Amino acid sequence: MANSGWIAVALAAVLAPAAAPVFADPSQDLTSMSLEELSDVRVTTVSLRSERLADAPAAVFVISGEDIRRSGAANLPEALRLAPNLHVSMHYNGGYIVTARGFASSSGNKMLVLLDGRSVYTPFFSGVFWDANDVPLESIERIEVISGPAGTLWGTNAVNGVINVITRRAADTRGALLSASAGNLRQDGVARYGASFAGGAWRIYGMALHNEGTDTARGTPMDDDGHKTQAGFRVDWERGNDRVTLQGDAYRARRGQPQPGMLSVGVRFDLGNVTLSGGNLMAHWTRSFADGGQLQLRAYYDRTERTIPPTLQETLDIGDVQLQYMLPALGRHALVAGGEYRYADDHVVNSKYIGVLPSDLKMRWGSLFVQDAVTLSPALQLTAGIRLEHNSYTGSESLPSLRLAWKPGADSLLWGAVSRTVRAPSRLDRDLYIPSVPPYQLAGGPNFESEIGRFFELGYRRQADARISYSVNLYRAVYDQLHTLELGPTRRYVVFANGMEAATRGIELWGQFQATRHWRITLAATGHHQEFWLKPGVTDLGRSLNLQGQAPRHTLQLRSAWQLGANMELDLALRHVGKLWTPAVPNYEALDLRFAWRPRPGLEVAVGGTNLLGPSHAEFFEEPTRAQIERGVYVKVSSRF
Repeated sequence: MANSGWIAVALAAVLAPAAAPVFADPSQDLTSMSLEELSDVRVTTVSLRSERLADAPAAVFVISGEDIRRSGAANLPEALRLAPNLHVSMHYNGGYIVTARGFASSSGNKMLVLLDGRSVYTPFFSGVFWDANDVPLESIERIEVISGPAGTLWGTNAVNGVINVITRRAADTRGALLSASAGNLRQDGVARYGASFAGGAWRIYGMALHNEGTDTARGTPMDDDGHKTQAGFRVDWERGNDRVTLQGDAYRARRGQPQPGMLSVGVRFDLGNVTLSGGNLMAHWTRSFADGGQLQLRAYYDRTERTIPPTLQETLDIGDVQLQYMLPALGRHALVAGGEYRYADDHVVNSKYIGVLPSDLKMRWGSLFVQDAVTLSPALQLTAGIRLEHNSYTGSESLPSLRLAWKPGADSLLWGAVSRTVRAPSRLDRDLYIPSVPPYQLAGGPNFESEIGRFFELGYRRQADARISYSVNLYRAVYDQLHTLELGPTRRYVVFANGMEAATRGIELWGQFQATRHWRITLAATGHHQEFWLKPGVTDLGRSLNLQGQAPRHTLQLRSAWQLGANMELDLALRHVGKLWTPAVPNYEALDLRFAWRPRPGLEVAVGGTNLLGPSHAEFFEEPTRAQIERGVYVKVSSRF
């Protein structure tokens, strides 16, 4: 098994006898919190204000750090499978597609992902490179997942949802943590240490991982094995009414490069490794005022370097500054306003096969927003907001929203919303040329405009009694100006254009049942339907439906968390995912199991298995070029001291 040497060293370190722990194991029994207490969990992504999950007028699901630990998830995308309002699929080992409410594709571009408020959206293709965005799962406090538009507060590209990963404050991670896992699909290790100082706390971490390669259904190797190392830090301190956070990460990785054209005929051809590296630095300042107002300033710098032989190499530098002010209560009004400026400097080294022209481009985005939550009565609240955003490609865009929430009782919430948002053009939409010199076969999309979405939502959330809680969300969305491939003016080459429309509708529902004091069951289901059609006079020459992506018409999920005793726990996750039509992927079922034992405070040993119902299954892409996701087994040891 690759990289087994450092895994063995890490396992020996965490298993070694330790002195009495400096602090108790922070993991807590999931079932020690009642469902009423879980409904009191605070969220910030919906309105920028801290509010009870039970009162948030949106389709929002919260994944807690404890949920992640008990799931046995190996990385951030796997942890996101816990959110029933997301669809997560793996198309090679370490390569993921994460989306909500349809549009699942390898170039998925309608989800906004935030790490502690830092957007990891790339203007290269308006999506997320998941291989570049890791975080130690042990440091996550919670993940807030919104399915549905959130452009008013978060800007363009928050079209079908927002994923906000919130890590623990440094004061909550004092002491040392060593964690290592080894299995047939992946090996990884994390080391973390934190301490206090006058007025604050700090932590540092390092992590390394190795993904084993997968095969196609024909047994042809995918060449998708990979390795990554990452390190980072966080410092928090307070003085009076001011709170300051400074944090950063740096990483380096390489992975093999799957070869679809060769795999289709059962041939392995090595094009070399994809390599990537990068780092980020972010500062966040908050001042709270005696009158209840609050001012926040966040600034960050992010650099990524990626080489994809033999096609291209990209270096991207992004700087971002955000300012927001939550005004004190003004009678019935609760106002929040702010602005953001984002700058990107993109440099691409082209090849003879593919060109991004111009190869050097500076891009700018600027936006202002305001939102007002008006209390119409003790049980009725109206929230109205708008964001005006300017980008380098299409100029100004408007992103309005209107939400109405009614609390018929202390234990229930009924809400509805109408919204408009857009997916702004990326470099691949406007500037991609094949080949990189004339005569072109593909000559970019010089007139490509923003894709537009209009949304209608209705939701109901209720704490039925001390043992049962549930949430139901209905949605309808209409999309315009979607991506197509059409003949250019001379009819000798093709260009990207906006010749497609679509409509989606669906339902999302999930609930929890406290079967006994130490046994909790979570059930979830989704139903989704989408239709695409071309505008009159449009002849689409490409596989635009594939590019826009598909999603299963239905999914089912069952999770069981059972506390067997003071020191043992058993977790089960069973999911059914309906088939995909384009690309054609059969439906599948997957079962994950995890058993954990704490022989002493601060030490946990867990064994588990993934995809236990069959030897392998596919989750995305056409046969025979797709990876088969194999059955996995692992052992993980974690020590805190």
